Amino acid sequence: MSEKNISHTKWMKRAIFLASLGSNTTSPNPLVGAVILDKNGSLISEGFHFKAGMPHAEAMAFNNLKKDAKGGTMYVNLEPCCHHGKTPPCVEKVISSGIKKVFISIEDPDKRVSGKGIKLLKEAGIQVDLGLCKKESLELNKAFIHRNITKKAFGVLKWAMSIDGRIALKNGKSKWITNDESRSLVHSFRSEFDAIIIGGNTLRRDNPLLTTRGTKNPEPLRVVFTKSLDLPSKANLWDCNEAKTLVIYDSSSANENYLARIPKCVEIEKVSSDNPELISKILAKRGCNKVLWECGPKLATAAIQYNCIQELITFIAPKILGGENSMNPFGDFEFKEMNEIITLNNSQFSLVGNDICVKSSFEN
Repeated sequence: MSEKNISHTKWMKRAIFLASLGSNTTSPNPLVGAVILDKNGSLISEGFHFKAGMPHAEAMAFNNLKKDAKGGTMYVNLEPCCHHGKTPPCVEKVISSGIKKVFISIEDPDKRVSGKGIKLLKEAGIQVDLGLCKKESLELNKAFIHRNITKKAFGVLKWAMSIDGRIALKNGKSKWITNDESRSLVHSFRSEFDAIIIGGNTLRRDNPLLTTRGTKNPEPLRVVFTKSLDLPSKANLWDCNEAKTLVIYDSSSANENYLARIPKCVEIEKVSSDNPELISKILAKRGCNKVLWECGPKLATAAIQYNCIQELITFIAPKILGGENSMNPFGDFEFKEMNEIITLNNSQFSLVGNDICVKSSFEN
């Protein structure tokens, strides 16, 4: 790689790092960072998008300029926007600045932008280089890209199990399979997500809080999916001072008389069936880029079958629960041949005290 290319890569990686500083706060927007050099190649400004409704990365970089950007170069990990939303189009700022070259890592998958921002820059006589550090930029914004392309939220399924693959005793008791460190890590993991999903059985059995324990403000949306609406009248999730709660119910099977049990502060939506894809689409429409499924076996199995899950986080404790009737993480996928089974990729392993944390992906 030439010295010039090394320099371009260095500045794009800087833009990607800046973009990552907005992690967990930008949804439904993407993570974007921008770097501006003057005509002599010296850094004169940088910025990143911190939160929806606040200035975009390019706007922040222009607001922070130390000197005139005319004749300079910009590095940005995502195509600048060209539509009017809560903030003005970034393309207009780039064009009016007199910048002569823009390095863009990837196109914006949002149909309001995709390719249009690049076209406007080129029409204004600005040189555009597309594709620098593409792999890193795709990874950084994979949830935003997934939501825009599929209209479903990017799903991560998390569960904890014993070394013999059980998530609870046959009577449903599971507190606690993993150690304190693993449970604390889960609370911090939750801050990466816009919503956390459980089923009605999990609510009835565990009465969870589903919060980050103050790590994120506001807390992720807590979502309960129920086929019956037979939910307890008292539950931690009904305290909306802790975090917002949404109940989604299957109108084809639920007894709507049970709606009276749910406090007025809880949002309610109904869907036409128990297909978990409907949940994922509702959350995507609400602007949730990335959601965490902490549900039981039935909902977890269905979520995988309907492609609602893209990644897995598994905590494995050095404990044996035993018993043929103890709870497994999944129901029956009804595979008949070994070539039908699910094979995971990109597995990463780490020790959390005596527990093992495994992160895997369905994607190549």
